[in-house]
Amino acid sequence: MSKGLVIVISAPSGGGKGTILKKLFESDDNLTLSVSATTRAPRPGEENGVQYYFVTKEEFSEMLEKGEILEHAEFCDNYYGTPKAPVVELTEKGKDVVLEIEVKGGAQIKKLIPDCVSIFITPVSLEVLEKRLRNRGTETEDAILKRLATAKVELKEAHNYDYIVVNDKLEDAVEDVKSILRAEKLRYIRNKENLDSSLGI
Repeated sequence: MSKGLVIVISAPSGGGKGTILKKLFESDDNLTLSVSATTRAPRPGEENGVQYYFVTKEEFSEMLEKGEILEHAEFCDNYYGTPKAPVVELTEKGKDVVLEIEVKGGAQIKKLIPDCVSIFITPVSLEVLEKRLRNRGTETEDAILKRLATAKVELKEAHNYDYIVVNDKLEDAVEDVKSILRAEKLRYIRNKENLDSSLGI
C-alpha cells in the first residue's frame, strides 16, 4: 500500500479555499482533513477530536517540547497547531491528509515534511478578492481592509509553494487541484518501493 500524501493548502481569506476543499472531499473518499489542536474553549456544539482537539496551554506546551506538533501559531491569546501523530497514522494507512493552514504554518510543514504537496490558492486579482469579501456582507469596513492587507502579505509567500491554483471558475480550480494530486501520486519517488517489490527493479 502506498503512503498517503500530506497536502498543505493555503489561501488568503476570501480566496475560496473552503469551497474548493468541500468539493474535493465530496468527490474523494481517500481525502481527510487534519484536525488541529487548540487551547481555546469549545464552543456550543463542538466536539473534541471533530472540530479541534481541545487541550490546556500546559498540555500544548508539553506537546511542543516533545515535538508532537508539526506547526503552530498564536491567535487571540490561544494556541493552534497540527498534531503530528494523527497525520503520521493516517498517511501510513494510505490516507491523503489535507492541512488547511496559513502561510507561516505552511512554511513550518515544508521544513519538517519536505515531500509534502503544497498548493496556494489565489484569486484572479485583489479587486476580485475585495469583491468577494464585500459580497459576504458579514464584516465591517475595517475588517475587510485588514483582510486585504493580510492577503497582500500572504500572496508574497506564494513562491514558496509547489503549485499555484488560480480560483477564477470554481470547477476549474477543483479540477486543477485534482490533477495536481493525481500527478503527485504518479511520481517515481512515491512508487519506488512498490516497483522494487513487484518488478524487482
